[in-house]
Amino acid sequence: MLTRRVRNLVKFHDIIKRKSTENFVRISNLKHPCGMYSTGPIWTGLPRKLKKDERKPLVTNINELKRKARKERKQRQMVEEKILGSPENGLLVKNLVPIANEVYASRRELFACVSRVAESIPIYSCSCCGEVHVGHPPHLIKTCNVAGSQASKEHSWKKGDAEHVLPLVESFHLYDRIGRAVSHKERLEVDRIPAIVELCIQAGVDILEYLTRRRNFPAYNLAGKIIDFEKQFPNEDESGKDIYTYGFWEKRKKSNEDGKLIDMQCNDAQAIAVRGMEAWERVRSGASKLMQKYAVQTCGYCPEVQVGPKGHRVRNCQAFKHQMRDGQHAWQEATVDDLIPPVYVWHVRDHKSGRPLVNRSKKYYGMLPAVVELFSQAGAKVSDNYAGVMREDVAVPEVDEEKWVV
Repeated sequence: MLTRRVRNLVKFHDIIKRKSTENFVRISNLKHPCGMYSTGPIWTGLPRKLKKDERKPLVTNINELKRKARKERKQRQMVEEKILGSPENGLLVKNLVPIANEVYASRRELFACVSRVAESIPIYSCSCCGEVHVGHPPHLIKTCNVAGSQASKEHSWKKGDAEHVLPLVESFHLYDRIGRAVSHKERLEVDRIPAIVELCIQAGVDILEYLTRRRNFPAYNLAGKIIDFEKQFPNEDESGKDIYTYGFWEKRKKSNEDGKLIDMQCNDAQAIAVRGMEAWERVRSGASKLMQKYAVQTCGYCPEVQVGPKGHRVRNCQAFKHQMRDGQHAWQEATVDDLIPPVYVWHVRDHKSGRPLVNRSKKYYGMLPAVVELFSQAGAKVSDNYAGVMREDVAVPEVDEEKWVV
């Protein structure tokens, strides 16, 4: 009896060994040198898409925020003077002024490079869901699942432009960053400018059209209130000289500095793409350094952003349960992605082949920010920071190889 069991085990081991050898031979004859494909996590480092009723993750832990609020409440009850540091006291952080000027200049260069490269590489946008694709032809991945879309979930592509690659995030311009917040009645009287430009202005960039108050003496905190011993309009300010009021019905004329793009004399698309990629990295890294000192607020449910120590009081939020807040925004600390949102698009590895990305292989494709994808197709090198989302190490199987994927 024991001998029969041993004989059956040996026979079973030989069968398993023969099957493994056959599978190895079949896999080694595949078209790709690597026949093993990972079906684990699709990508790493890609932000998760939030639901409509889900709030953005907090930058600071909720327990830390409660502890800070209790500490500030006790300090207000003690009624004693609190010395504030820069920029909470209204003064500039001197070592961040060059970074603010660099970010402002790099932003203008980035827009110029995107406009030039977009002339040779097409940009597509879905007319239903707003998804963006860089390169021709557009992909065939069925991810259009919104009201009014096709039953097959295929996208309805149309020609896009630089605004789809670099979406504009606006913020109210504050003359005094530590002053009172913009009220609902003032929503049509206060300028709205790009949030990254407003951050640079508050950090030390001087723009003639958007005046801001530069203090010579610091403000103080007394029982939770900001006490300012400086005059509202100093004599050397001459604030009434270049300020005029206008409404939303009057179109404001831009200056020559903001209206014209940087002169791109180089006709080489690859050289322009390399400059644009470097400008993109400078804008992102510089903005993150500025946001460590200069506060930026965002709504937890909608994309609204306000640069400053506190959010505005305009009641224009239409996100989840806005009726309970009377249209007010649920302000929280913002991140760089809120200020400069990266529009993630599907990464095309071989854009010269002319073959579109198909739906059945979408789990093998990677993604990149639209700006990075645009410059990479023009010949710029992609940074190693995007290696986790590009998924260049994952081979895309052919149709006849799909059944061998493990």
